Amino acid sequence: MASVTFQVQGSASEPYEVVFSREGSNLTATCTCPAGVVGQYCKHRFNILYGAVDGIVSNNENEVAKVVGWLPGTNVEAAMNLLAAAEAEVERAKKAATAAKKALARVMRD
Repeated sequence: MASVTFQVQGSASEPYEVVFSREGSNLTATCTCPAGVVGQYCKHRFNILYGAVDGIVSNNENEVAKVVGWLPGTNVEAAMNLLAAAEAEVERAKKAATAAKKALARVMRD
């Protein structure tokens, strides 16, 4: 199993610890922030997975690329693809709702 640990400065005075581990097609990530501890969406883990180095205070920003390179073929990549598709659908729905509001406004004034 390969792993990388980052110290990430969040809103707390002490940095959070973010650990990524890969074994086969399984990629896991933990974070000591309040959201990460209870298994919820944690921006510290996701930022690193998207290649962001902001907030990393452990002087190993160069290892972000290594972690991102672990993504292809993993369970996390599949879940991230589902999220991206859902977010794109939300954007389409927002645009459709905006267009419908404009159409409603037009028929109300005519």
